[in-house]
Amino acid sequence: MHTVICNIAREMGAHIVIYDVNDKLIFSNKHNLNDPKHSSSSCRYPLEIVDNVIGWIIGDKSAGSVADFVNFIVNKEYEEKALVGDLLDKYKEITLLYDISEELSVCIERREIEELIIAEIKKLIKATNVSILLREDHERENVSASTCNTSETITCNINGIAGSVLLSGKAEIVNDVDADPRYIISGKEICSLICAPLKIKDRVLGVLNVSSDEPVVYESSDLKILSILASQAASAIENTILFENKLKEAQIRANLQRYVAPQIVNSIVNDGGVLTLKPARKNISILFSDIRNFSATCEKLNPEQIVTYLNEYFSDMVGILFHHNGTINKFVGDMIVALFGAPSSYENRETQAIKAAIDMQKCINDSDTKWIKDNFRTGIGISAGSVIVGNVGSPDHMDYTAIGDEVNVADRLQSLAKGGQILVERNVYEVTKDIFEFNNFAHIKVKGRAAPVDIFEVVY
Repeated sequence: MHTVICNIAREMGAHIVIYDVNDKLIFSNKHNLNDPKHSSSSCRYPLEIVDNVIGWIIGDKSAGSVADFVNFIVNKEYEEKALVGDLLDKYKEITLLYDISEELSVCIERREIEELIIAEIKKLIKATNVSILLREDHERENVSASTCNTSETITCNINGIAGSVLLSGKAEIVNDVDADPRYIISGKEICSLICAPLKIKDRVLGVLNVSSDEPVVYESSDLKILSILASQAASAIENTILFENKLKEAQIRANLQRYVAPQIVNSIVNDGGVLTLKPARKNISILFSDIRNFSATCEKLNPEQIVTYLNEYFSDMVGILFHHNGTINKFVGDMIVALFGAPSSYENRETQAIKAAIDMQKCINDSDTKWIKDNFRTGIGISAGSVIVGNVGSPDHMDYTAIGDEVNVADRLQSLAKGGQILVERNVYEVTKDIFEFNNFAHIKVKGRAAPVDIFEVVY
């Protein structure tokens, strides 16, 4: 640059000196000339880079042309260096994105992702504390905090700095935390902070926090790196959440399919698993089925053979109940208790219960296993009405069951039914009398009821 200025000044016949902003002489092409800086005939021309004065060219009027030329060259060189710097920064960003994406691609657990992101941040940004705050849901303020050594659930104060970033979805640098009115001390005090949202489109999953116990001046380059890592972390965490939800869905299916018809399970899962199993009053139909004289029958065979026949019998009966949207409430020895209309409600509960009962009796009569056909004579009782349905028990063991007068009635009807019979109470008869054929059976007294119960036998 010195040679270039000499050549320009010589070509233009200009006698100049150049000082920096601190009046330090950095160039002169006429050393025996009186100092032109103090001459009344000297002209001063600023040397500028992006509107910032970095020095002065002093000389005669021709020095103005030299100043223009030098300013042009200096700014052009500055722009080229800035462009190279931008390209280098972009290259570093792309490399960071590539490297972190490659490492995250093999992480399938949320904890792995959190530890990887935290470790990467500590390599790139000066920090004493790094945490990932994950929102548990969009209605509550609870978030899960993950640091290098711990994972716990904390309350993110929605009025704090992290809470503000969580709500706004915009990253922030706070180099003087004490001066920020949003700062709320919780545990160890900090001096400087960067916060970036874990954002997927318009949805914020949480916040990535970087802080220092000592004063640090975080810059825009730090915020850019943190934002890149936050974006990658958000995508990876979203994928693990989807994976966890799939596992949860599979678990729901596995648990429910033992008791509930597959179509009901699909309905529950498709509704987002919003079905509640808390005790609640519902109108349902209840079916009790029991093998007549089962204890005496068991004496004819060894236990292993009885279990084999029971498993075959239960498999056939459960398949029929599921086909008619029944829910297996429980097995009590050889007795089956099934519910229609719980946990999911639907129409024609009484009709489905009777259809299931008829198919159960026909299945036994048509069984290919002669011993089952000859010995598993089953009585079935069906009632309908309002009962309490839901999980009942202790925190250590819960059963999904039905409690109420109609349950007792169904049990009593089953005990009265002979092998091959299906008995129903009037509630069921009134709803289904135009669909099935019935015979009047009896009027009985049931414990807890003042009036006798009318019983009807299903003809099939």
